[in-house]
Amino acid sequence: MEISVGIVEDHDEFRKSLVFLISSFSEYKVEWAFSSATEALGNSTGTDILLLDINLPNLSGIDAIPLFNKKFPGQKIIMLTIREDEESILKAIKNGADGYILKKTSPPKILEAIQQVYEGGAALTPMVAKQILTVLKPVKIIKDQSFSLTPKETEILNLIVQGSSTNAIAEQLFISILTVRNHIKKIYEKLQVHSKAQAVAKALKENIG
Repeated sequence: MEISVGIVEDHDEFRKSLVFLISSFSEYKVEWAFSSATEALGNSTGTDILLLDINLPNLSGIDAIPLFNKKFPGQKIIMLTIREDEESILKAIKNGADGYILKKTSPPKILEAIQQVYEGGAALTPMVAKQILTVLKPVKIIKDQSFSLTPKETEILNLIVQGSSTNAIAEQLFISILTVRNHIKKIYEKLQVHSKAQAVAKALKENIG
């Protein structure tokens, strides 16, 4: 089954390179590509994944996130940008972004990010993850008081906040990847979020513990 992708990027050459890259693989299909969020909101259809630039004319990518989420609730958004500052990263994730990767990310990693977010994971490059953890340090150990998380779910949520991948969590807790995914699904339901990035933002925003 093809993963449908929408692109909002105002740099013509980079937008064209993204379209070419993604369209070169049968697993993906670029449904549309626009140079502004305003144009995309007015003319696009919902896709599985939206690659959204931050520095856009008139309406910034960060400010456009809630608008896209409202119009296309099932669409997942990956911010694709040159900006590495902590404020932009955290604001994008708090606004509802499902991932945040840099434009200098290699083509294979961009495709990997699309796949990860499509499967319900979080797309954060090592540099972005490092900056988030730098801002958030010291990472508070979460002790659930109000979301009815089980001890195992709380343990897994702590690991997610600390930046651990699904595979790393499975290895650390000596459980299968499928079991970890099932726990993460329950965490999403209880926190009323749809991705790891949103789970981290919710845990920190609500100061769970």
